[in-house]
Amino acid sequence: MQVTAHSSTYDFAAAGSAVIRFLHQRLGFDLWMVTRTEGDDWIVLQAEDHGYSVAPNTVFRWADSFCSHMVAGRGPRVAPRSSDVPVYASAPIGRQVRIESYIGVPIHCGDGSLFGTLCAIHPTPQPEAIAKELPLIEMLAAMLSSVLTAELRAIESERRLERAQTEAETDSLTQLCNRRAWDRLLDLEESRCRRYGHPACVVVIDLDGLKTTNDTQGHAAGDELLRTAAEVIRKTARGSDVVARLGGDEFGVLGLECDEPEAIVMLQRIQAELNSAGVAASSGIAMRFPAMGLEFARREADQAMYREKMRRKSSHQTIAARSRETDLRDSANT
Repeated sequence: MQVTAHSSTYDFAAAGSAVIRFLHQRLGFDLWMVTRTEGDDWIVLQAEDHGYSVAPNTVFRWADSFCSHMVAGRGPRVAPRSSDVPVYASAPIGRQVRIESYIGVPIHCGDGSLFGTLCAIHPTPQPEAIAKELPLIEMLAAMLSSVLTAELRAIESERRLERAQTEAETDSLTQLCNRRAWDRLLDLEESRCRRYGHPACVVVIDLDGLKTTNDTQGHAAGDELLRTAAEVIRKTARGSDVVARLGGDEFGVLGLECDEPEAIVMLQRIQAELNSAGVAASSGIAMRFPAMGLEFARREADQAMYREKMRRKSSHQTIAARSRETDLRDSANT
């Protein structure tokens, strides 16, 4: 059986779209959204838009939003006249789009942590009577939280099955995923990132000395260098991450549900462990941006790795040139 990113019995995206479509029909409001908050970002996952021109994958600053104040308890969940609420009246997002009325309730993950919000805005004030609709909106948000929790749990099972499928897509030398498995898993995880707003990063690592090792010590030594690098990267990456040999002396790590601070720490840890193992390598990292996707991040990481390799090569050449100059001066002095 070939697993796809949408094989789950649950469907958070479809449920979210149905909820905001129903709420627009019942309550009006020009924009209803299901959103994800991730670090400083506030990501639109689904939108029922009738005038604001906000599309899925649009990213705002979380701190600028009405929802950030609502979640923190500084503002009400229903504001028929949002300009009467000081924190909403002064919120920076109000300078980007016209907002005169607001509804927002949180969506939670199964562990109780904040996932995002179910929210709505409108450019004119609304009747005070809409506050009576809050129990219905909270019930629908709770339903979305339950669907989300069930779907994320199902995805963990899907990922385990996907990893099992890679047995036929394993690099024989390093026992890591091969390029075919990497491309397939990259596509699957991109679908999930788009569905849930998950953060992700791509790390590309290229060994600096494989050709020299092959030329001076033989291909058996080169193979051992590749196996050592693969084992170091596999052990240093998190258990949920995808680690692959992309070809030749190049490796890739796909950091799943990994924000930028975690990604930087992971890269630093990989670099440190490779250095400790005596493996010289150049590396590059890139975060996934919602409007670009993981394939774009892979290309950005590859370019960052190439720039690092050129920098290291130039540095080594400079050191070698200075060493030759010193030897020449010493010879002249003697």
